[in-house]
Amino acid sequence: MGKNVYASVKSYSQRGKLLNRSDFQTLAESRDLEELMTRIKNTIYGDAVSDVQKPYTSQGIESGLRGHLADVHYSIAKTAGDSPILDAYYMKFIVSNLKLILKGKVLDKSQEEIETHINLHAEELIKQRDIIIKALVSKDLEETVASLNSVQFGEEISKAAALYNEQKNLQIFDTYFDKILYLQLGRALKNTRDRDVIKLVGMDVDFYNLLSVIRGKLWGLEEAQIQDLIVAQTATITKELLGRMISAASIRDAFGELTNTKYKNLISQNENELDAVAEFERAFEMALYNASTRSFSKMFSFATIVGITKLTSFEVRNLAAIAYAVEQKIPTEVTMSKLIVQEE
Repeated sequence: MGKNVYASVKSYSQRGKLLNRSDFQTLAESRDLEELMTRIKNTIYGDAVSDVQKPYTSQGIESGLRGHLADVHYSIAKTAGDSPILDAYYMKFIVSNLKLILKGKVLDKSQEEIETHINLHAEELIKQRDIIIKALVSKDLEETVASLNSVQFGEEISKAAALYNEQKNLQIFDTYFDKILYLQLGRALKNTRDRDVIKLVGMDVDFYNLLSVIRGKLWGLEEAQIQDLIVAQTATITKELLGRMISAASIRDAFGELTNTKYKNLISQNENELDAVAEFERAFEMALYNASTRSFSKMFSFATIVGITKLTSFEVRNLAAIAYAVEQKIPTEVTMSKLIVQEE
């Protein structure tokens, strides 16, 4: 128990350092990346971006922030001791790098171009750098997939490449790589008895399963192909429910299956299917954010450790979105409407 108490205390102190909406507003109002960097340096992320080289790019800033996030997650996981759940969340770093590499190969980007998007700090911390490097130096998609054949999730990567070749939709890589992550999370969840953790992590698994089904329908995948995307089920979103959604005649009907679940309020009434899916995704992410915030209601619980892992991820994602928006001169109010942060 001792380790959890210490990790929980650490999570509370980390929570006290999270940025609030007005901090994000100030950052989003930066006129250019130069000004944004000055402003970030006045937050707790000062050290995280201290190595970012000029000329500043949103990618460079995001890379620095991701390296910092890896440190935060690694140190929380180390403090908490052996936790398959935290290990599964940590996989996100590796998975997102692999996503970028495979998409880069499909788009015929050079190794140098792909490298600018990648931060290997997370892999260095757990001595897994070789996997990424091997994939990075492969000459094309086929060779990259072959280089990953021997890793634990090689089979899923092969499936992703095969489905991509059939559909030519880059989002397939996102979904299949997310599947790798959520398979791990689902397995870890099966071995825990902690009700608060089951609730919090279970929501993540539901989010992945529901969006995979909806997206699969949107892309016109066959039922068996959609079925293959699903990972472990939870008590809220059962195998039967997912089956009914997959067989539903339309996306609106698929959403209709959720009316008797705790997610009924997240369903968008938008007539446009694409918008309805995007609005559902955003509403669900806000629900995940709020659930992570609520995990702090009980001192010394493992749920707070999962909660801070998720909240710091949302925070870095928000900062990366702001950097991109400032670079592209996107209006502040548009940027702010896209962030996952406490509603005022």
